[in-house]
Amino acid sequence: MASDPSTGVRPADRWVSSGIGRTHGPRSQLGLLLLATDAVCVLAVVLLLGHDEPAVLVFSPAVLVVHAFAGLHQPRLDLSILDDLPLLLGAAIAAIGLASIAQGALGIGQIDGTALRAVLVQTALFTVVRTVVYSVRLRHRLSRRVALRTLVVGCGGLGAQLVEILGSGEHGLLPVGFIDDDPRLPAAARPLPVLGGIADLERLVAEHEVAIVVIAYSNAPEMVVVDVLRGCQGLDVEIFTVPRFWQVTNTQRSVQSVRGVPLVRLRRPAFRASSWRLKRVMDVTASAIGLLVLSPVIAACALAVRLEVGPGVLFRQERVGMDGRHFPLLKLRTLRVDDAESDTRWSVGEDSRVGPFGRWLRRLSFDELPQLWNVLRGDMSLVGPRPERPHFVEKFTVDYDDYLWRHRVPVGVTGWAQVHGLRGDTSISERARFDNYYVENWSLWLDVKILLRTVVQVVTAAGR
Repeated sequence: MASDPSTGVRPADRWVSSGIGRTHGPRSQLGLLLLATDAVCVLAVVLLLGHDEPAVLVFSPAVLVVHAFAGLHQPRLDLSILDDLPLLLGAAIAAIGLASIAQGALGIGQIDGTALRAVLVQTALFTVVRTVVYSVRLRHRLSRRVALRTLVVGCGGLGAQLVEILGSGEHGLLPVGFIDDDPRLPAAARPLPVLGGIADLERLVAEHEVAIVVIAYSNAPEMVVVDVLRGCQGLDVEIFTVPRFWQVTNTQRSVQSVRGVPLVRLRRPAFRASSWRLKRVMDVTASAIGLLVLSPVIAACALAVRLEVGPGVLFRQERVGMDGRHFPLLKLRTLRVDDAESDTRWSVGEDSRVGPFGRWLRRLSFDELPQLWNVLRGDMSLVGPRPERPHFVEKFTVDYDDYLWRHRVPVGVTGWAQVHGLRGDTSISERARFDNYYVENWSLWLDVKILLRTVVQVVTAAGR
């Protein structure tokens, strides 16, 4: 297999493990601290004003939910109560609405004067307590009691500025060095040493107990940096990047600013999301129910396949799953074909050996129903990039830069590419793009959306 000319790494050597549970260096506890102080404020209001007042008992906990969704418990590099105040006020209004809906549903009265006083008291408490927390945290940062070890990718003018800015301590970061293959700054002008190249990022994170990585501009090709960042998804580090055209980038809540330089926090890998474990719960529950309910349909299809193609109605084929693991994928056989040939033959959708019933099965995707057993076993998920045969994984990894990275999450019975019509003999490059979008933007709702669109495609016979 050819090596990657930009990194010298063979594609087959680039499999990465999810690395769940691995940590490197100290982590920021500011988020937990903000959650704890918010909870104390809520408890104080409930104890002071909530006795014999159901509206207060409903409203106060609702604020915590709204704060979580608004990102008010997320740690930030720039600490400002004035930046939080609009969200605190908006959260109070949203919580009133949420509480009113809950009260109406439970029949426990409406928001009254006492409840409104609770809103004002609670918002004031949040503001005062956060001001104190931010003030204490800033002092700890400036005294270096809180300083997360940081690597800066890109040893150029912007990288040097960031080292100077972060070196003040007010943002809670401690730069320890640069990473760059071809540093723009001469050695004499570098405020910190260059510790290695882009390909050394994972090793340097572990070696220097780094908690934060900041991506400034470097001379490395963009796709090389993207590949390295994807390969480091198993590391428990926060990654910030300076956006392109940062000089004219508008700051928002999602964009943090350090002395006028905007930094965008990259989304944490899907498997580190708090809802990730629910994906497996949904897989097991839905696949078990699906096998139970659809067993008569599967049995009827198997009987028809037996009559059309003869013995061996169930087809097992080796496929590549998450992190390059191989597993036997199950399908209903729709044609008589040599197993060795099927491992290396690309598309048989128009093969003359596929009978009328086989074509019907493929059109409705009913030949995929046995894969519910793969889902129940843990080989696959209901939703994810479609698994491919080892021969083609090797080939496509060489031919398409992004193809390998679709294996960072479990493969699926259906996926984001499939519901966009990328089935059968369609563009591999497009499939990889859609699959990687799914990996980077995963959520439970995205899974539900894909499943709903898959049902529509099955009902309308959109499969091939």
